[in-house]
Amino acid sequence: MCGMPQQPPVRSTPARPRRPDASMSLLTTVMDHSLDEGYAEAAARKRARGDSGLPRPLRAKLGLAAGLVLAALVVTVGAAEARIAAPVVAKEREELIDRVEDATAGADKLEDDVDELRDDVGERQRAALREHGGGKGELVGLLSGATKVHGPGVRLVVDDKKAADQGGGGPRESADFSDTGRVRDRDMQRVVNGLWESGAEAISVNDQRLTALSAIRAAGDAILVDNRPLVPPYTVLAVGDGKRLSARFQNSHDGQYLHALQENFGIRTSISVSDELRLPAAPSVTVRTAEPKAGKGTS
Repeated sequence: MCGMPQQPPVRSTPARPRRPDASMSLLTTVMDHSLDEGYAEAAARKRARGDSGLPRPLRAKLGLAAGLVLAALVVTVGAAEARIAAPVVAKEREELIDRVEDATAGADKLEDDVDELRDDVGERQRAALREHGGGKGELVGLLSGATKVHGPGVRLVVDDKKAADQGGGGPRESADFSDTGRVRDRDMQRVVNGLWESGAEAISVNDQRLTALSAIRAAGDAILVDNRPLVPPYTVLAVGDGKRLSARFQNSHDGQYLHALQENFGIRTSISVSDELRLPAAPSVTVRTAEPKAGKGTS
């Protein structure tokens, strides 16, 4: 049969059913994507780093609170331990004080015994000089320092600089002078030697009689004369021809040395002539090497 050509059938896809909320696309998008993609990525990075979900200010407050609780606990425990140990510490302190007081009392008693023994030895030495020295016994005792002496002479006072630095140090620690204004043992050595050289017949420093065996030394900042500590001001008494002794000493090298200490470092000095000085006897006169000369008729 011939006829009109037939058109191929038209295939049509069935349309999807329309969503009821198709007209509310904006609200639908908000509901389906409530978190912005940028925020979501930031939250994912924090979870990957292991960060907690707590806000940073809250974490800081919690850390501070934990630290305060720990500190309070430590203080409480320490206070409790201190309260428990307080009686023991107080008892030990009292025992230590008692021991110090006992030792001090013992040392004072020993010092008194030593002074008594020195006086006894000195008296025996003077008696021996009077007995065996004949007419020269008193002179020998005077020259050796074993007897008290009196007569005219010079009074020399040497003192530290006013408000001197008591901390030590300065050039005179290793040289001849010091900027501290403190009198040193070597200063007193030069003063005493200068007085001997100028004609002194007997010398004492702060009532300590000097002999041929006397030593002036230092122990820290203290000056010792025959191992006895002295405190400033240092009063030096020298028996001799007062005016002549004073003039010769001040014009000597040692007198100029003392003057330089006064001018450059503020050390205070004063010298005066006296018509009557009284010097004590030396505590003891010890002879280590010298022997008496053999008498007539002996070899």
